[in-house]
Amino acid sequence: MKLLKLSFLFVFFGLLSCQKEKQVETNEKNVVEKATDSTATDEFEMYEMSEMAALMEQMYVDNQRLKDRIIKGDTIGKFPQHFIKIHKAVMTDEHDKDAFFDEQAQKFIQAQELIYKDPKNAKKHFNNGVDACIQCHQVKCSGPIPRIKKLYIK
Repeated sequence: MKLLKLSFLFVFFGLLSCQKEKQVETNEKNVVEKATDSTATDEFEMYEMSEMAALMEQMYVDNQRLKDRIIKGDTIGKFPQHFIKIHKAVMTDEHDKDAFFDEQAQKFIQAQELIYKDPKNAKKHFNNGVDACIQCHQVKCSGPIPRIKKLYIK
């Protein structure tokens, strides 16, 4: 549901940003008219997330929920099997899928699995999983790092 809302917001703001106001001066007064961007004649292309980007968004949401359960001391539940798709999901840039990525993905999966196998140390394992995300994103794609850091359990 959150992914649907997020997609809607991207489309909404994308459409809003395609229009600009420009001022046209006349001899007698300034007239403000709306004009579309010069690219308005081109077709609008909606951004489509890669399989990996969508999976990482889902993993982020799942980990937010898991963080809340760990903090509250609730039962952890079962390891989400869709996390395993990290090894096969299609990336935005396939060149990013290399030995380093595979190693970091494995560290992330191991830390995540340990949360469910050893719930007494869930906080430690959870933060190790966040560390694995950050270590990979420092090399591959640094944009989401500030967001990922918010997952840490203090």
